[in-house]
This record gives sequence, C-alpha cells and structure tokens, in this order.
Amino acid sequence: MTEILNDYDPAEDLDTPEALSVFVNEALKTDDAAYIAHALGVCARASGMAGIAEVAGVSSEGNPTLKTTLAVMKALGISLTADVVG
Repeated sequence: MTEILNDYDPAEDLDTPEALSVFVNEALKTDDAAYIAHALGVCARASGMAGIAEVAGVSSEGNPTLKTTLAVMKALGISLTADVVG
C-alpha cells in the first residue's frame, strides 16, 4: 500500500510571537545562513509578508543582508541573541 503524504507548511502553525521565536532559534542553531533566511521568510509569510516588509522597510524579494534580516526580525517582534558555545 502506498502512503500519501501531504505538503506541510510550518507557517500555518506560527501564530504567536513565542512560536516565531522558537522557530527562528531552532534555525539559528543550524549555523546555516540559507536555512536561517528561509526560516525568517516562513515567519514573515506566517505574519503577512507584505505587512512585515512594509514595517521593516524592505522589499519582500531578494537575498537579505544582515541589516535587512535584523529589520525583518524587529518587525516580527523577535530579536537575535548570542550565547557562549563550547
């Protein structure tokens, strides 16, 4: 018997600032810039991409710089933190 899998969109479950924070923190743990940017895009989509881009003062297209990333995070109501590793 073949199992049917449906597409899962994590944006559907990111409906609180706490959920956004957990999602981005998990992405940050990967140290993968592309994945972190993707996670922020998912969060922006979950929160309304156009509105987030407007609040952040950025375009909703393109490859974000750190300045853009920080602006999007601020618009999402989350911040970047640093922890000691090792």
